[in-house]
Order: sequence, then structure tokens, then C-alpha cells
Amino acid sequence: MKRPTLATATLVCVLLAPFLLHRESTAAAQVPAPVQAAGPSEAAVDVSPSALVDADEARAAGLSLDVLKLAVDAVECGVASGDLVTPPTLTVIDYSLPSTEPRLWVFDTHTHRLLFKELVAHGKGTGENMAEHFSDAMNSHQSSLGLFVTRDPYIGNNGYSLRLDGLEPGFNSHARDRAIVIHGAAYVSADFATRQGRLGRSWGCPALREAVARQVIDTVRDGGVVFSYYPDPEWLTRSRFLNCHATTGRVVATN
Repeated sequence: MKRPTLATATLVCVLLAPFLLHRESTAAAQVPAPVQAAGPSEAAVDVSPSALVDADEARAAGLSLDVLKLAVDAVECGVASGDLVTPPTLTVIDYSLPSTEPRLWVFDTHTHRLLFKELVAHGKGTGENMAEHFSDAMNSHQSSLGLFVTRDPYIGNNGYSLRLDGLEPGFNSHARDRAIVIHGAAYVSADFATRQGRLGRSWGCPALREAVARQVIDTVRDGGVVFSYYPDPEWLTRSRFLNCHATTGRVVATN
């Protein structure tokens, strides 16, 4: 038997080359691409208004969905940073509305339902019917913005009241020292607003109608969250609860 010549071997290689290349390319195509582990994407955490409340009900009750979205984002940021546990209630105050209109809403975050829609007073130093000025300074008699946590109720100079802890240094962290609390007041009512063209004003407290104050306090006490809003550029820019994703796309809020 003759041994294959070099020319014959070369001819065989040339004839088989396309077949071998086809097999290699087919095998490579059949290798599944590696599955990337899911990272902490935005889809992993629902920060839409419906995550905590019924957005349709909120809108029907007169709450701006833009304000509601900020409130939900702030709560989600606080939970992610460890400043909060998921609150049983979310209270939103929109101080951009006149005091003569209901501008406080309380939601049950478990059922997502609206529990209260109420009038609420602002501080004497904050403005007349329209709120304009906000502060965390002692004796300013102004309302404060940002995220608060409700604590225990007590009987004080304004009757049954609810302590608040402010979570935002520079904006509301002196709430305890300033005795900023939720309480009822005779100057918060539709009749008062009709007579005076505005509600009466507190020394910075979010005061409610006397007829409903105790019920609201007992609903939101002990760990509920209060979000006080006004389109103040400094607060919107500097609030750590409204700017969680500014640096890395993940929550970066710290104590």
C-alpha cells in the first residue's frame, strides 16, 4: 500500500477545512452566554406611589402625584438607609397649598387606603394664608420641611399632642427642642377660615381641627412618617432623602 504523498495530504486538508470550520462555529454558537447576576436595579425596589398608597385615590383626594412621589421616594430612601422601618402610616402635608384648603393626607401603607384628608395650620412665622418661609431655628415660629417620625402622645399645653422627631439636619432636626408636635387647635376649622380668610397659625406645629386631632394622632403615632413639602430649592437640593441616587445610583443616605 502506497503512503499518501504530501500533495495528497494537502488536498485532503483543503477539502476538509470548510467542514471543520463549520463544526467549530456551530459548537461555539451552541454554548449559552453566561447569566449575569441581577444587581440592585431600580426594578428591585418599587418606588412608585402605588408602593405605599393608592395613587388614584390620592389624586382624587387632591394630592399632587408629584408631591406623593417625593414622599414615597423619601420613605424608601429612609428605609434603605436604615433611618426608618417601613412605616404603618404615611402623612403628607403640602404647604404649597393655601391654609384654607385641606392639605394633609394620611394613608395606611398596609392597605394603601386614604384615612384622613384634613386642614392643617402652619407656623406664624411661615406666612399668612400661603406658606412662604420655613426654618428649624429656635423661636422662629416657622414650620419645618422634610421627613419626620411620629413618637408617643402626651397631654401638654395644647391638650392631646404627638411628639415628632425630625430626620433632616438643617431642616427639621430640632423638632423635639422646638416642641414641634401635632395637636388640635380651635383656630383650625372651615368656619375660622371663612371668617379670617386663612386658618389661625401655630408656633410651627402642624395643628389640626380639634374634632379630629385625637383620632389622627392615635392613628399615626409610634412610628408613622410625616412628610412636609414645599418647593423650597435648598431643601429639594440638599435633602438626603430626596437625593438618594445622586452619587452612585444606589441609596447613599447616612446618619
